[in-house]
Amino acid sequence: MSGNVTVRENGLGRYQQEVIAGQHHLLAGEPAEMGGDDAGPAPFDYVMAGLGACTSITLRMYAERKGLPLREVKVELSLHKVDVDGVARNCIHRQITLDGELSAEQRQRMLEIANKCPVHRALAQSFLLDCALND
Repeated sequence: MSGNVTVRENGLGRYQQEVIAGQHHLLAGEPAEMGGDDAGPAPFDYVMAGLGACTSITLRMYAERKGLPLREVKVELSLHKVDVDGVARNCIHRQITLDGELSAEQRQRMLEIANKCPVHRALAQSFLLDCALND
């Protein structure tokens, strides 16, 4: 598992956030249509990036272990709202492209493996978020 992540306002622009993940320093924000200055990816962009990266890495690891002729994995993600029993819910659409001489059975198995990546599992199940306020 990854280590801790710290997010704090950076004071440089409206809604701009500094994201510190280990030795990595990233920027997050909101697009202009949400009142931000579009200085960095929006929070849901990071959620989708995490899912896409985890999916791609999981598929690459599986292909290496099984000796599959996978040349490239590409994961494209989009966020939209769907109606579930009269309630608008967020839905992440994930399109996976596998480049390589894979059989239909291998491709089907790769889709099953993609759905086992840890981030997909975490997003697909209900889980408790532990929140605490510091003084």
